[in-house]
Amino acid sequence: MLMGRSYAGWLDLHIYNGNMPSWQNLALASPMAAITRLAKRVSSLSPHASRCLTNSHAPPYDAASFRLARPREDLKNRRVQWVFLGCPGVGKGTYASRLSNLLSVPHIATGDLVREELASSGPLSSQLSEIVKQGQLVSDEIIISLLSKRLVAGEAKGELGFILDGFPRTINQAEILEGVTDIDLVINLKLREDVLLEKCLGRRICNQCGGNFNVASINIKTENGSPEIIMAPLLPPANCMSKLITRSDDTEAVVKERLRIYNEMTQPVEEFYRSRGRLLEFNLPGGIPESWPKLLQALSLDDYEDKRSAAA
Repeated sequence: MLMGRSYAGWLDLHIYNGNMPSWQNLALASPMAAITRLAKRVSSLSPHASRCLTNSHAPPYDAASFRLARPREDLKNRRVQWVFLGCPGVGKGTYASRLSNLLSVPHIATGDLVREELASSGPLSSQLSEIVKQGQLVSDEIIISLLSKRLVAGEAKGELGFILDGFPRTINQAEILEGVTDIDLVINLKLREDVLLEKCLGRRICNQCGGNFNVASINIKTENGSPEIIMAPLLPPANCMSKLITRSDDTEAVVKERLRIYNEMTQPVEEFYRSRGRLLEFNLPGGIPESWPKLLQALSLDDYEDKRSAAA
């Protein structure tokens, strides 16, 4: 559960002063507290799910061996506090947004928080603009500052739970998040780098409605034992077609640099959650039509979606 506003205010104060609070100074930072919280979460799951969660070396998603089974009817009565990890362009926003709509919890994307700040006249906008142009990752201090304000605003509105997209990406961030809230599950989306590059270069934004689309048509045949990857373009409606723009940071050089930095910085974060039994690694088999049903199956949400559709 998210801690009270007094902590959030304390965190903001230290960030704005340029002093990052250390993990050792967090109120919930003791190893015993973290173990107790995790034990409570695991014990509340079904026996099979408990075995899966406590297996820190589970292989990438296999529907037969990894089922986060919990009666889906309980979802409306519990907090969903999930994190999406994955390289830039892998589709974190797409799948996090779909799950957000399905589960009726907010989708909080740190990339969107940064873009909102960039579009504003706030004190961080010029600094962020230079960072993005160079293809560098935004600092922990800035990201945590933006996220802290968003969580406080959500708490004030009575939001129950969240799905985080693009955070945490460093061990420092993961440790701070551990002290602020209990993360139930971390979904790590995986996709080959050559496919990621094509996807990023195909991204487009409508400069009128703000919609996100992708003009890349990916069809990579099976080679050297690697599976076939087919991803159809996500084309805009006719009224948006002439208004598409490319993000300034979606160039080949910048994308490759983002992927290099991401892999270097985020692998320890994956291990952080893997060692705690909270990491679900999901290899995307293709585009949304192929991947979405299998992701729901991995999360034991396939029946839940059917019930939601029937009730609509």
